[in-house]
Amino acid sequence: MGTTRIAVVTSGAGLEHDSDLPLIVAGLCAEGLAAEAVPWDAEPVAWDGFDLAVIRSTWDYSDRLEEFLAWADRAAHLTRLLNPAPLVRWNSDKRYLLELAARGVPVVPTRILDPQEPCGEADFAHPGGVVVKPSVSAGARDTARYEPGRSADAVRHARMLHAQGRAVLVQPYLPLVAEGERALVHIRGAFSYALRKGPVLTEPGVMDNSRNPHPDIAPHLPTDAELRTASAALAALPSAAAPLFARVDLALGDDREPVVMELELIEPNLFLGSNPRGLKHLVAAVTAELNTAR
Repeated sequence: MGTTRIAVVTSGAGLEHDSDLPLIVAGLCAEGLAAEAVPWDAEPVAWDGFDLAVIRSTWDYSDRLEEFLAWADRAAHLTRLLNPAPLVRWNSDKRYLLELAARGVPVVPTRILDPQEPCGEADFAHPGGVVVKPSVSAGARDTARYEPGRSADAVRHARMLHAQGRAVLVQPYLPLVAEGERALVHIRGAFSYALRKGPVLTEPGVMDNSRNPHPDIAPHLPTDAELRTASAALAALPSAAAPLFARVDLALGDDREPVVMELELIEPNLFLGSNPRGLKHLVAAVTAELNTAR
């Protein structure tokens, strides 16, 4: 019986900048597994030569979505892909927030404006201001917030995205995000650890694609309400099995109750360098997945 091979799937940018990547590869190798970082678009790659492919830092997927989803479908036919291709497809468009809300999960109120829909200032009128972003995006790219009275600027932003053929997501700006977003990491459906990160959209009316999407990261002890909300989001997934990894990003609404901002199932930064327990959990989960498959 040969050595078990695992592809830790990344991208060109991931190879260069993902600090989690070498930790995961080293952790799996320490368990006697032949793990290696492999860009999803590297050619040629014999994906059927791997016993398992774990998606991690495919950070360019949102810019090449159809190509990436086609790769995920192909790879899933050749090896075991985690998270699974159907879940990756579902999570690739933030329309999933509407589905979570329909299933009773507290989420940031969200509206989607498709490219064929006309939009005007009334679509962006909210007493606390709004956030405008593409429905397919990562790392807060092409995203900005607009203060009350700046609806015309929000319309211009939306129309720019529509001109590119992209659907637009509109949400009210939550002022309590100034107290930090909460990121709750779950491994195989079980809570592992949590982080708090500073607000990203600090300057209204500015779309800055070079901004740090995870400023001021620090450990966080989640409240019972935050744990319940994260668990409700995971329970509402269109999947019978828990994902290998998930990061549930929460913020506080005006009533100080947590709401889901995003549910990251494709390539979330897990900040494993500051969470050795999380790395241990992830390596153990991968090993368990291999044992399940045998």
